[in-house]
Amino acid sequence: MTRDVEVRYTQTNNTLVASFSLAVNRRFAKKDDEKQADFINVVAWEKVGEFCSKYFKKGQQVAVVGRLQGRKYEDKDGKTVFVTEVIAEEVYFADKKQDNLFTEQPQQQNMDELPFWEVIKGGN
Repeated sequence: MTRDVEVRYTQTNNTLVASFSLAVNRRFAKKDDEKQADFINVVAWEKVGEFCSKYFKKGQQVAVVGRLQGRKYEDKDGKTVFVTEVIAEEVYFADKKQDNLFTEQPQQQNMDELPFWEVIKGGN
């Protein structure tokens, strides 16, 4: 993860929307073993977004299952901006188990104590 999860709520029905970005290394180097990465924006709604905001932090390795969505909007200058993002339907920890102890919370939790299946699968 390249940054911490940002959370906002929709104006119409106060639905939670979480967003973050992932750096994904390309398998093949362009030249001379030079590594390249793609930066992918991810949007997670409702329970999936709540899980992300609660447990995901910058620097963690995470896995996202979802669909690509393209959209466009006009910026303040009237120019059309095209955006492609992943709409997260399922999210998982991808770090090694020993790397996933959460020390920022009042007490440490390990992976076996987290409520995975109730929270991370979206209904969309």
